[in-house]
Amino acid sequence: MCGIWAIFGAKQDVKQLCANCTKVAHRGPDAWRIESIPAFQNTCLGFQRLAVIDPTYGMQPLFLRTYPHLWLIYNGEIYNYLKLQREFDYKYETRVDGEAILHCYARFGAEKTASMLDGVFAFVIVDTKERKVHLGRDIFGVRPMFTFFDNGTLGVCSEAKGLLDVPRTDGVQVKPFKPGRIQSFDVDVEGMLTWSDSYQFLFIGDSDFNSVASLAPDNVHSNIRLLLKDAVKKRMIADRRIGCLLSGGLDSSLVCALLVQCMKEQGIPYRLQTFSIGLDGSPDVEAARVMAAHLDTEHHEIKFTPEEGIQALREVIYHLESYDITTIRASVGMYLVSKYVKEKTDTTVIFSGEGSDELCQGYIYFHKAPSPQEADSESRRLLEELYLYDNLRADRTTAAHGLELRVPFLDKYFSSYYLSLPSEKRRPTNGVEKHLLRSAFSGTGLLPDRILWRPKEGFSDGVSSKKKSWYSLIQEHAEDKISDDSLAAASTHFKTGAVPTSKEGYFFRLLFDEMFPQHGHFTPSYWFPMWTNATDPSARTLSHYK
Repeated sequence: MCGIWAIFGAKQDVKQLCANCTKVAHRGPDAWRIESIPAFQNTCLGFQRLAVIDPTYGMQPLFLRTYPHLWLIYNGEIYNYLKLQREFDYKYETRVDGEAILHCYARFGAEKTASMLDGVFAFVIVDTKERKVHLGRDIFGVRPMFTFFDNGTLGVCSEAKGLLDVPRTDGVQVKPFKPGRIQSFDVDVEGMLTWSDSYQFLFIGDSDFNSVASLAPDNVHSNIRLLLKDAVKKRMIADRRIGCLLSGGLDSSLVCALLVQCMKEQGIPYRLQTFSIGLDGSPDVEAARVMAAHLDTEHHEIKFTPEEGIQALREVIYHLESYDITTIRASVGMYLVSKYVKEKTDTTVIFSGEGSDELCQGYIYFHKAPSPQEADSESRRLLEELYLYDNLRADRTTAAHGLELRVPFLDKYFSSYYLSLPSEKRRPTNGVEKHLLRSAFSGTGLLPDRILWRPKEGFSDGVSSKKKSWYSLIQEHAEDKISDDSLAAASTHFKTGAVPTSKEGYFFRLLFDEMFPQHGHFTPSYWFPMWTNATDPSARTLSHYK
């Protein structure tokens, strides 16, 4: 990960505001730079770097001799940067993947550039010749970006905390920038900005998957295998060591197995480091051990105690900038395993199975969908809101420790192909969620059958012991912290954002409000399963799981 920060049209001394860039220093521990733009008054760009590609010449803000009027800061990876170079004969001046953004922009403009990129990104392009500023974010919001616009002043940062102390007019909120969008501004001679245009450059499911692979019209299973392997392979670009989070569930196991396969094909000399985490007796840890032995990885098992998990809650909420119950529960394990990876190993780039449950209808409640069409609609809704929940969790818990996350299931071509298949094929079948995905790899030997057909475990459930769930341990802790009277008055106490209905939710909201007062809008609603009468979002409370 990297951290980007920018201020345009500042009404205060811009030099005094630049210190806010350091609030995302954890995202880029290798180097940092803060730079003004001579052509624009009261403007500054900041960058916290995690050097994954081209450590020598890849520093940002990035500007090229070929286009001296263009400046770029971005967080992300552009997987097709070499393909774009070959196709358009770009003369690259560095080895950094993001250079493609500037070349594409110079030739095609902001909207087409964003749609051409195969990758994950949050970028700021500054064009001093046309006096324009353009913001863009990938369609799933894998990479974060927050903004505010206040009477000519624009603030941009990878995380909200980098903007909260920048003075703003009362009522002007820091908000997440919507995925899949481009927003453009005009810059006047005083350096103040005017909103120019905003548009969706690409919708989820609309990428032309036939343009990147020779697909077999009548062999869905083969196409799924081909596109998912390609999604893994393209994400291997890195000058740092690659590892993989391995829960022993279907998604992380598929990603890990394909990654090992690709590493052997490319002759990468080191064994893949894999990482699992859980409380004592965790089913995830046991399943991950089986999968790691099957793949012969250098496997690391991390165990944490209930006390360590509870103690981490405040730090986790600080990095998440969220008080969503499910997100926090699942984040503790991911935060602690990321801390271990950073402190105990030399792995920097981490693969993970995020996005599969939303794309492939993996949540237990999909068994209760009234129809394939409604299941499809719910799947697409979840994908559109990933940036508020699972993508937020995956990004913040890894970036908190200076790691770079790669998520193959959210490849725009793989996801578009999968969503193009008939909704009847994608729903749970014969009592098994993600039946289509599992069937595509059945008989290949890539995964042991006990892993390939292992029932769904939510991450916060899989790290639990078999005797007692992680969520119940948190609830017991919250029971001692929150009174019945406080919970009964929650709707009058909390005026913005999601209102807690449990003591656990109330406890999380209090911790959040201590660090981010008056920003309850960061969590507009709680993640919760559809089509059930459940009173808790954990899969372990659903009848199908039992």
